[in-house]
This record gives sequence, structure tokens and C-alpha cells, in this order.
Amino acid sequence: MNLIATTTIGTMKTPLLILCCLLLCQPLHSATGQLPERDWSPPAKEEQLPRKMRSATAEAPRITVGQADASLLGTDNRALQAAVDYVAGLGGGIVEIGPGEYLMRDSLHLRPQVIVRGTPGKTILRKADASESSLAIDGDFGEEQITVTDPKGFDVGCGVAIWSKRVNGFHITVARIIGRNGSTLALDRPLGADCMVSDGAKAVTVFPVVSGYELEGVRIEHLIIEGNREHNPALDGCRGGGIFLYRGFGTVIEHCTVRDYSGDGISFQQSNDVLLNECVSENNTSLGLHPGSGSQRATIRKCVARNNGADGLYLCWRVRHGLFEDNVLEGNGRNGISIGHKDTDNLLRNNQVRGNGEDGILFRNETLGMAGHRNRLENNLIEDNGRNQEVAGIRIRGETRDVVLKNNQIRDTRPAESQRQTTGIRLEQRVGCVNLEGNTIEGKIPVKDQRHEDEKNATSSSRP
Repeated sequence: MNLIATTTIGTMKTPLLILCCLLLCQPLHSATGQLPERDWSPPAKEEQLPRKMRSATAEAPRITVGQADASLLGTDNRALQAAVDYVAGLGGGIVEIGPGEYLMRDSLHLRPQVIVRGTPGKTILRKADASESSLAIDGDFGEEQITVTDPKGFDVGCGVAIWSKRVNGFHITVARIIGRNGSTLALDRPLGADCMVSDGAKAVTVFPVVSGYELEGVRIEHLIIEGNREHNPALDGCRGGGIFLYRGFGTVIEHCTVRDYSGDGISFQQSNDVLLNECVSENNTSLGLHPGSGSQRATIRKCVARNNGADGLYLCWRVRHGLFEDNVLEGNGRNGISIGHKDTDNLLRNNQVRGNGEDGILFRNETLGMAGHRNRLENNLIEDNGRNQEVAGIRIRGETRDVVLKNNQIRDTRPAESQRQTTGIRLEQRVGCVNLEGNTIEGKIPVKDQRHEDEKNATSSSRP
């Protein structure tokens, strides 16, 4: 007997129950035989982006640029810039640069919301040889052109910097040449100062190899910058560097190398919340790593600044609330780390500071209102610093106060006749309260406290 066919509702068997459930789960057809209308309403988790009238997308614009097997082909800055500008025009995305060496006659200008990603260990951006000329007539503040005595090498599309003996730092103008009438060059931005012939005003085709102004949402990854220092005059770090940011908020720079640049390796100015991770800055003529001009909450982690002409890590003005950890600062011409003008409330830990020309870590000579207060140095190795003169592992100058030095190891491991880091910690006359806790110091003078030189019997407020 067919049990399914003769079973009543009261004695329904399991097979019939399953069949009914399956039928009930099938979509109902309308009278016309069509499926019901799809629900296109946005899901509950969908939200608009903070500054856009749309939600985030799973697929972003992406383009490849390179010397072969890429969407855009080229071997210089023009191809790279075309790729960046294309993606920027679509609101942001990813530019992937293939292997090879690219000749840079102008900066690679970063754009908001664009990720620039090289091929690990194989993407090289090389600065072109510079041309230099004195100005033939004064360049006036706000003017958007200059006239040079020798226009050779000042081609349309090239980057150029203009300065004089009196015009330097942030007043240097770095621009692009957008047109030319003989020896008169049109610029894409106005001069930032009067550049007078009487002050030796000049134009030089120097610029950051990678440059970014007024940025958000930018990442730079796996680029090698070859600065070609032998064929380029130095550009001041307030306006230049192998990689340079001005108001590049939240920019991430990872796995990049800058070497042999005539100027700073990596410089970022007025740029909050920048992250440098696993980058190398070496053999540059000036500073290795240069956060400055109010760049707050910076994180510099697992980076190397090696054999640069000046300081390895230079905290410029108003660098506050930063984290500097697990870095190596070695073999630099001046100090391993320099802290100064309004550089307060930073944490420097687990760094190796060794073999630098002068002091391992220097707090610069600043008055009370401008000194580097409330910085913490913890678990750092500071060794073998000083070359031509006796130096300190840590030297605190000016009216600096409320510094914490904790669990640092300070020593000179060189043969006795070669040792120059003869003082572990040096506190100069006007220094305020310094907390020394658990430091291990090996040297001729563990702590030189000059605050109490005239008070031989006074008890120091700081103890090793």
C-alpha cells in the first residue's frame, strides 16, 4: 500500500511533512507567472563614507604602469604621473609600478586617496642630473615666472627650485616649468619670496623625487629612491627630500628606501599621523628622517637611518605625541637622535643608537617655553658614539624638564684609546627635573650633572 498517498493529516508521516515543507519554501509566483520583485534596498550595515554621498566599494580603480606588461608603458616620471593622475581622477585607488629604473625629471606628485605600490626590491626612481643657472633679473614675490641666464636643461615639464642667500627653508619655491619663452620660464606656482640677483638668486632643477602636498588617504610602498647626489646640489629639507610631504595627513610609507639624495632622506612637514614602517634612509647628505613643523602623532617604527650627513632622526619643531620605536640610527655624521623646539610628550623606545659622529641622543638648547619637555626614553641601546671629540650617550641642554630615562643601556665598546662616548648622561646647567631609572651605564663618567657643579654637597634630584 502507498503510505504517502493514503496518510491523513492526523496521522501524517515524516515523508509527507518534508514534502510539504519543501513546497512551502519555494518562491511564490505571481498571477503572471513571474518571480516576485527583488528587494534592492540597502543592507543595514551600509553607510556612506564620511565625506562622500556614497558607500564604500569592494572594487577600487587599479592600474599598472611599467616598462613591459603594463597598462601604461614608460621609463620616466611622465608615465608614473599619468597613472597616478588617472586613478586620482576616479576618486582614488591603486597604482602598481613594475620593475626597472625610472628617470625622474620632476617629482612623482602624490594625489589624495591613491596608493602607489612598487615591485618589492625592483622599482627604482632615479633623480636626473640637475641643471643650474643664476637669475638674469629679480624674481619677485608672487611672480609666476623667472628669467635665467642659461636655459639649458630647464625644459618644460621639469621640476625646479628657486632660492638665494637670503631665501631658504620654507621660503624656497619648488615648482614645475609649464612653459618657456627663451630664457623666461613659466611656473605652476608663484614665488614664495623675493629672489634678488644681488643676493645670488638661482634656479636649479632639484626637487623631491616623491612629493605630496595636501594629502589624505595616501600610501607609498616598495619604492627605491636613488638620489644621484653627485650630480645634484642640496635642497633644503623644509621643501625637499627623497620622499617629501607637506600637509600629508595620515600618509603611510612602508618598505621604501632612500639613498644618495642631496638633502634629507625622508622629510614630512606639517603632516599629522604619518606612519613610517620598515624604511631605510642611507647615504643622504643631510638628515636621515625629518619629521617637523608641527607634525604630531607620528609613528616611525623599524626604520634604519644610516650614514647620513647630519642627524639620523631629527625631531624638528613641534613634533609631539609621537612614537619612535625599534629603529636603528647608526653611522650618521652628527647626532643619532636630536630633539628640540617644542618637541614634547614623545616616546622613544627599543632603538639602537650607535656609531654616530656626535652625541647619541641630544636635547637641543631651548628656553623653557620651547624646550623638549616630557619625553620618555626607554630600553634604548646607545653605544660607540663620537668620532673626533668626547661626547655623551645622552646630552640634555637648555631648560628641558620632566624627561624620563628608563632602562637604557649606554656604553662604549671600542678599545680604550678609541672611545669618545666618555659620558653616559650629561645634564647641563639649566636643565630641570630628569628622572633616571634602571639605566645601565658603562663609561668614564656615568652621569655628569652640571646643574650642581657649584653645590658640591647638594643632593641631586636625579639619580642613575
